[in-house]
Amino acid sequence: MSGTLNKVMLIGHLGDEVKMHYFEGGGCVGRFPLATNETYTNKQTNERVTSTEWHNIVVRNKGAEICEKYLSKGDKVYIEGRLKTRKWQDEKGNDRYSTEIQCTDFTFLTTKAESEVNANSNNNQNAQPKENTFPEPSIEPIGDEDDDLPF
Repeated sequence: MSGTLNKVMLIGHLGDEVKMHYFEGGGCVGRFPLATNETYTNKQTNERVTSTEWHNIVVRNKGAEICEKYLSKGDKVYIEGRLKTRKWQDEKGNDRYSTEIQCTDFTFLTTKAESEVNANSNNNQNAQPKENTFPEPSIEPIGDEDDDLPF
């Protein structure tokens, strides 16, 4: 196979607010850390261990503006993108490297407030079921009822 693939898919929680940087030409970049967790049981001590991995997410232009407006620390989000490693120099002139996820697509999953409500309702045995806040769809025919279609 001669092709290559650079694709990353993550589901995690924002570790901080989206930090925006605007350019003279009108473009912008948003950056935020994303935490993903892995939980396993240590076979020797039989205790549950959680390991957190931090990812640097970079979103550009309209996507960055949307993330800044709607995301906040603690929100759960699905991120899709590609890995990109940048080389830069620190104050002492030493070469440094940063690996980032260049976000190409995202989906907001839950807000921090929704996560807390769900956690509290799961812990409360007398929790009332959540009412459906969406209006009931109206049942109306689509198109003409007198058409000659056989299906």
